[in-house]
Amino acid sequence: MEEELLEAERAGWDSLCDSTGSEFYGRIMLADAVMVLANGMVMDRDTVVDALSQSPPWRSYQISDVRCIRIDADNAVLVYTGTGYRDGPEPAFTGTMSSVYHRRDGQWRLALYQQTELG
Repeated sequence: MEEELLEAERAGWDSLCDSTGSEFYGRIMLADAVMVLANGMVMDRDTVVDALSQSPPWRSYQISDVRCIRIDADNAVLVYTGTGYRDGPEPAFTGTMSSVYHRRDGQWRLALYQQTELG
């Protein structure tokens, strides 16, 4: 389960690096899913898709300290430290990330994503 969820999480980061995040998250997020960002903003799926279509890409990322909390066969939480790097002088963004996944029709779907900035 952890490897499957980590694969989904990496696919999300990859989409943020190649500017396809709006399409990726439009597909993987449940209709009523939300993202809670480090600045306290809560975004529903449509808002996420719109925001990502206008966001600059990330250059690269790192995922470390991964933990998977299995709730049952179709629900789990992936918690990790994520670091994202953009081009330019701004510092890297490092945070603790939590992604709650629900398996529907054999596919992992994102129900909730939350980030807390570190440092």
